[in-house]
Amino acid sequence: MAIEIISSKWAVVTLFALSDGPLRHGELVELIGGVSRKVLTQTLRRLQENGLIERRAYAEAPPRVEYGLTELGCTLEEPIRRLTEWARTNGEAVAAFHEAAEENGA
Repeated sequence: MAIEIISSKWAVVTLFALSDGPLRHGELVELIGGVSRKVLTQTLRRLQENGLIERRAYAEAPPRVEYGLTELGCTLEEPIRRLTEWARTNGEAVAAFHEAAEENGA
Protein backbone atom coordinates (compact mmCIF):
# COMPACT_ATOMS: atom_id res chain seq x y z
CA MET A 1 0.00 0.00 0.00
CA ALA A 2 2.81 2.43 0.87
CA ILE A 3 4.46 1.93 -2.51
CA GLU A 4 1.13 2.47 -4.26
CA ILE A 5 0.64 5.78 -2.43
CA ILE A 6 4.10 7.16 -3.15
CA SER A 7 4.64 5.56 -6.55
CA SER A 8 3.37 8.68 -8.26
CA LYS A 9 6.17 11.24 -8.44
CA TRP A 10 3.61 14.00 -8.07
CA ALA A 11 2.29 12.50 -4.83
CA VAL A 12 5.71 12.60 -3.19
CA VAL A 13 6.50 16.06 -4.51
CA THR A 14 3.09 17.35 -3.37
CA LEU A 15 3.49 15.89 0.11
CA PHE A 16 6.96 17.42 0.33
CA ALA A 17 5.62 20.81 -0.79
CA LEU A 18 2.93 20.71 1.89
CA SER A 19 5.40 19.79 4.65
CA ASP A 20 6.01 23.49 5.39
CA GLY A 21 2.31 24.26 5.82
CA PRO A 22 -0.98 24.61 3.96
CA LEU A 23 -0.99 25.97 0.42
CA ARG A 24 -3.54 26.93 -2.21
CA HIS A 25 -3.82 25.07 -5.51
CA GLY A 26 -2.11 27.83 -7.50
CA GLU A 27 0.71 28.08 -4.96
CA LEU A 28 1.30 24.34 -5.30
CA VAL A 29 1.42 24.57 -9.10
CA GLU A 30 4.03 27.34 -8.89
CA LEU A 31 6.06 25.68 -6.14
CA ILE A 32 6.13 22.23 -7.73
CA GLY A 33 6.65 23.32 -11.32
CA GLY A 34 6.07 21.00 -14.25
CA VAL A 35 2.75 19.63 -13.01
CA SER A 36 -0.44 20.52 -14.83
CA ARG A 37 -3.40 21.81 -12.86
CA LYS A 38 -5.40 18.73 -13.86
CA VAL A 39 -2.75 16.27 -12.69
CA LEU A 40 -2.28 18.20 -9.46
CA THR A 41 -6.04 18.10 -8.83
CA GLN A 42 -6.06 14.33 -9.39
CA THR A 43 -3.05 13.93 -7.09
CA LEU A 44 -4.64 16.04 -4.35
CA ARG A 45 -7.86 14.01 -4.56
CA ARG A 46 -5.95 10.73 -4.33
CA LEU A 47 -3.96 11.95 -1.33
CA GLN A 48 -7.15 13.18 0.32
CA GLU A 49 -8.85 9.80 -0.29
CA ASN A 50 -5.92 8.14 1.48
CA GLY A 51 -6.22 10.47 4.47
CA LEU A 52 -2.85 12.14 3.89
CA ILE A 53 -4.05 15.66 3.17
CA GLU A 54 -7.10 17.71 3.99
CA ARG A 55 -8.90 20.29 1.91
CA ARG A 56 -10.10 23.39 3.74
CA ALA A 57 -12.60 25.69 2.07
CA TYR A 58 -13.03 29.14 3.58
CA ALA A 59 -16.28 31.08 3.29
CA GLU A 60 -14.76 34.16 1.70
CA ALA A 61 -15.32 36.16 -1.44
CA PRO A 62 -13.68 35.02 -3.61
CA PRO A 63 -13.67 31.48 -2.19
CA ARG A 64 -10.34 30.27 -0.82
CA VAL A 65 -9.28 26.62 -0.60
CA GLU A 66 -6.11 25.38 1.05
CA TYR A 67 -4.55 21.95 1.24
CA GLY A 68 -2.52 20.74 4.20
CA LEU A 69 -1.10 17.56 5.63
CA THR A 70 -3.18 15.55 8.05
CA GLU A 71 -1.63 13.96 11.11
CA LEU A 72 -1.22 10.78 9.05
CA GLY A 73 0.34 12.74 6.18
CA CYS A 74 2.86 14.27 8.57
CA THR A 75 4.17 10.78 9.32
CA LEU A 76 5.57 10.69 5.77
CA GLU A 77 7.64 13.86 6.20
CA GLU A 78 10.74 12.10 7.55
CA PRO A 79 10.82 9.27 4.96
CA ILE A 80 10.33 11.80 2.13
CA ARG A 81 13.09 14.03 3.53
CA ARG A 82 15.42 11.02 3.64
CA LEU A 83 14.61 10.13 0.03
CA THR A 84 15.23 13.76 -0.95
CA GLU A 85 18.61 13.72 0.81
CA TRP A 86 19.49 10.47 -0.94
CA ALA A 87 18.58 11.99 -4.31
CA ARG A 88 20.70 15.08 -3.62
CA THR A 89 23.64 12.95 -2.53
CA ASN A 90 23.42 10.32 -5.27
CA GLY A 91 21.68 12.07 -8.14
CA GLU A 92 24.87 12.83 -10.02
CA ALA A 93 26.04 9.21 -9.72
CA VAL A 94 22.74 7.94 -11.12
CA ALA A 95 22.89 10.45 -13.99
CA ALA A 96 26.48 9.44 -14.75
CA PHE A 97 25.45 5.78 -14.82
CA HIS A 98 22.66 6.57 -17.32
CA GLU A 99 25.03 8.56 -19.52
CA ALA A 100 27.59 5.74 -19.53
CA ALA A 101 24.90 3.18 -20.36
CA GLU A 102 23.70 5.32 -23.30
CA GLU A 103 27.26 5.67 -24.60
CA ASN A 104 27.72 1.90 -24.44
CA GLY A 105 24.47 1.33 -26.32
CA ALA A 106 22.63 -0.26 -23.42
